[in-house]
Amino acid sequence: MAVETVVGKVREIAARVAADRGLEIFDIQFRREAPGMVLRIQIDRPGPAATAEDSVSVEDCAAISRELSAILDVDDVVPAAYTLEVSSPGLDRPLRRADDYRRFAGRLAKIVMREKVDGQGFFRGKLAGVDGTDVLIEADDRKTHRVPLTAIARAHLEVEF
Repeated sequence: MAVETVVGKVREIAARVAADRGLEIFDIQFRREAPGMVLRIQIDRPGPAATAEDSVSVEDCAAISRELSAILDVDDVVPAAYTLEVSSPGLDRPLRRADDYRRFAGRLAKIVMREKVDGQGFFRGKLAGVDGTDVLIEADDRKTHRVPLTAIARAHLEVEF
């Protein structure tokens, strides 16, 4: 069975399990690593997630892992031996959709460009939301830059202490 097929089936099941707990699936990967096949599932809590109480907890990860593991084993969804890992996207989580930039407005982020914007290949600064199809970022140069979503190669939150 193709990796994409396994991931698709797991995504359907995991989405239902996560939704029952008020969570959503952020990412799923199924790949060969040194110890063998690893099924890695990242869960997230919809909403601002600005405080520890609003974030995904270790207990959330453990509960999803137990429930999902039982279903995957009974339904024999994964055709090979694998290790299941369930986690949150983390403090330095990737930013992928316009909603991510809205959700984390006010937080520190780094955006790497596919093509230069305002003469720069990357921006580091405070997210200021989204306007149309542009991400707004108050960069280290103290200017607010408009970065087209289509020009972003990758972006992630920076850890703030």
